[in-house]
Amino acid sequence: MQADTVPLIMGILILVSSLISLRLGLSVAIIEILLGACAGNLGLIKTEEWMIYLANFGGIILTFLAGAEIDTKLIKRKLKESLLIGLFSFLIPFLAVFGFSYLAAGWKLQASLIAGVALSTTSLAVVYSVLVETGLTKTEIGKLLMASTFVTDMSTALALSVLFSKPTLYTLVFILASIAIIALAKNFSHLVFDNPLLKDKVIEPELKYIFLLLLAFVYFAKLGDGHAVLPAFLLGMYMARYFKDRSETKMVKNRLRVVSYAFITPVFFILGGLRVSFPLIWSAIGIFLILFALKIAAKFVGVYFLARKYIPDGSMYLTLLMSTGLTFGTIAAVFGLSAGYLDQAQYSVLIGVVIASAVIPTLIAQKWFLPVDDEDLLEFNGGGEGD
Repeated sequence: MQADTVPLIMGILILVSSLISLRLGLSVAIIEILLGACAGNLGLIKTEEWMIYLANFGGIILTFLAGAEIDTKLIKRKLKESLLIGLFSFLIPFLAVFGFSYLAAGWKLQASLIAGVALSTTSLAVVYSVLVETGLTKTEIGKLLMASTFVTDMSTALALSVLFSKPTLYTLVFILASIAIIALAKNFSHLVFDNPLLKDKVIEPELKYIFLLLLAFVYFAKLGDGHAVLPAFLLGMYMARYFKDRSETKMVKNRLRVVSYAFITPVFFILGGLRVSFPLIWSAIGIFLILFALKIAAKFVGVYFLARKYIPDGSMYLTLLMSTGLTFGTIAAVFGLSAGYLDQAQYSVLIGVVIASAVIPTLIAQKWFLPVDDEDLLEFNGGGEGD
C-alpha cells in the first residue's frame, strides 16, 4: 500500500466513526477504537510514525482538557472521596491481576507485575471524552469522576516507575522542566489570555501557546524516558482558572476542543484499536476472558461500594467508567514488550483486554446507566457548588 493512502483511510475512518456515533448515540471514542481494530486486522491500514506521535499528542491534549474541567474547590471539599475511590480503583485490580498472572497463569514475576499495572488503570482520555459528549463535565459527579480517575492513573504511573524505572539525570531534567513550564505558565499566561492584541484573531495565538506548552512537555518527557500525561493534567488544572469564569477564554477552550476532536484525538483512539491482534488474542482466549472478567470484577469491588456511599445516584455509572482503560494500560504493555518482560502473545492479550475495557464498560454505562435526571446530575451527597 502506498504510504500516502494511509492519511486518506484515516480520514475516512474518522468521518465514518462520527456518523456511526451520531446514528447509534454512542461515544465516538468507542466507535473509533472498534473501527481501528477492524481496519488493522483486515490489513487496510498499518501504523506509521506520524500516527504514533500524533496519537500520543492527542492523548496529552485530552488529558490537558480533562484537567481544565477539574473544579479545585470540589477536590478540596471531596478530597477523601477522590483519594479513596481512586486508590482502591488502582489497588484491588493490581493485586487481583498480579496474583492471577503469577500464581495461576504461570507468567514470570516481571510480566505479572506489568499485567497488574496495565489492567489497574482507568482511561482519563475515555472518561473525559464520554463526559464531554454526555454533557456531564460540568456536574459534580463528572468532576469527581475525573478527579478519582486522575488519582488512579497517578497511582499507576508511580507503580510503574517504582517497580521498573531506572532514574537517570534526564529523569530529573524532565521533572524540573515540567515544574518550570507550569511555573512559567502560572506567571506569564495572563500576557497571552488577557492581551487585547491577541484576542479573537484568526491565527489563534492562544491555541498555539497551549500547543507549545504541551509540546515542551512531550520533548522533555521523551528526553527523560517519561510520559507527559501527568504534567499536562496538572497544567490543565491550573489553566482552569482562565477558562472557568470568562466567556472569551471559555471560547479558547472550546476552540481547542474543536480542533483536537476534528482529527488529533481520533488518531489516538484509532491507533489504540490498530494495536489489537485478533489472531493472537484468539490463541489465548481463555486467559483473555479471565483477565478481562478479573479486571471488571476487581474494579467493581474497589469502586462500587465507595461510589454507592458517596454518589448513590450515579454509583454504577461511575464504577463502569472507572473500569475503562487505554492510555496508561497501553503505555505499561508497550513498556513490558520493549523491555523484554512480555512476549508478543502476552502483549496482545493485555492490549486486547485494555481495549475491551475501554469499549464494553463504556457501552454498558451509556446504554443503561447514564444519569438522566437533572437533580441526580447536580446533586452530590446532598448538593454542592456547581459551576
